[in-house]
Amino acid sequence: MNILQHTGIERPEPGTGLKVHFKDSNGNLIRTVEANEGDDILAIAHEYDIDLEGACEGSVACSTCHVILPEEYYDLLPEPEDDENDMLDMAFGLTDTSRLGCQVKMTKELDGITCTLPAATRNMFVDGKKASH
Repeated sequence: MNILQHTGIERPEPGTGLKVHFKDSNGNLIRTVEANEGDDILAIAHEYDIDLEGACEGSVACSTCHVILPEEYYDLLPEPEDDENDMLDMAFGLTDTSRLGCQVKMTKELDGITCTLPAATRNMFVDGKKASH
């Protein structure tokens, strides 16, 4: 049985990775980090201590890793699957270029992507658990 687990990532050698810019809901830069091809936005955020929640650990069962992408990068991604769209429907502050961070895998084309974190998250996955921010 092959179960895909959401695991940590390895940081690339400085200057060799794909750049990812994280911004807060006001558009202020939180941090620019480097990642490898195939890493997903949620794992990258966790590796660099960016405050992007992932309550379901990347199993597409919540919307807490919701990020807002620039249209030019959003258009480079494959269409969201139905289960991702279902979760996005519950996301706080949904936009036309919203995606779940756990479903956005880095490619060379996405080098330099900016991920804006929404003002809040809505967690339907863990009933009664308070968000830590």
